Amino acid sequence: MSTGRIHSIQSFGTVDGPGVRAVVFMQGCPLRCVCCHNPETWSFSGGEETTAEQLCARLLRYRGYFGTRGGVTVSGGEPLLQAEFVRGLFALLKRHGINTALDTSGCTPEKAETLLEVTDLVLLDIKYTDPDSYLRYTGCKMEKPLRFLELAQRTGTPVWIRQVIIPGLNDTEESAKRLAQLKKDFGCIERIELLPFRKLCTEKYLSMGIPFPLENTPEPASELMERLKTAADAD
Repeated sequence: MSTGRIHSIQSFGTVDGPGVRAVVFMQGCPLRCVCCHNPETWSFSGGEETTAEQLCARLLRYRGYFGTRGGVTVSGGEPLLQAEFVRGLFALLKRHGINTALDTSGCTPEKAETLLEVTDLVLLDIKYTDPDSYLRYTGCKMEKPLRFLELAQRTGTPVWIRQVIIPGLNDTEESAKRLAQLKKDFGCIERIELLPFRKLCTEKYLSMGIPFPLENTPEPASELMERLKTAADAD
C-alpha cells in the first residue's frame, strides 16, 4: 500500500475551487517562489505519512459541508511530486461521488497525465507571463506550466488560471492581457483569478530563521487589482 506525505488539512476552505472544500496540503516542493506563503511545506521529509485509504477516510468526515458544488482540493507544497499517491486518493474520492480539484504550479507535467484522468478541476498557478521573470522568481522554466496546460487541453480537464499580483514584479496591464490571450488560446481555461499579494506569511519565515524575499514589497492597492482584472477579463 503506497504512502504519501501531507502537511495539513483545512476542513472548511472556500477559496480553493467551487463551493466548500476540504483542502489537503501536500509536503514537499521543488520551487522557491519569492511570494511563497507556505515555506514549511518545502521539505520533503516533513509532514505526516499516510495512505490514500486513510486520508480518504478522514476527508469523508467533511462531506456534509460540501453540498452540491464542493469537494476536495489537493494543494501544496506541490502535489505533482506525489502524483501517484494523489491519483490513488482522487480515484477513491470519485468512487464516493466527491469532486476533485488539483491546485498546482504545473512544474512537473511529465507526472500529470494519469492524475488528470481522475481530476475534475485544475487550479493552475501561472506565476508570471514572461520566461525571464518565471525562472528568476520561482526557479522553474515557464515552459513547464505551459506544457502542463497543453496536457490539460488534450485531456479535456477544466482549468482555472490563478496569479498572485505582486507590485513591481507582475502588476502590469500587459501581463494581465497576456493571461487573457492564454485563455483565448486554450479552450480548457474556464476563468482567470487574480489574487492580491499578502504578507501574512512573514511570521512563518521569521520562526524558521529564513529571510522573506518580499518583506519590503507593498501589498497591491484595490484600484490596481480592479484595473488588472479588467485587462485580464478575470472573474
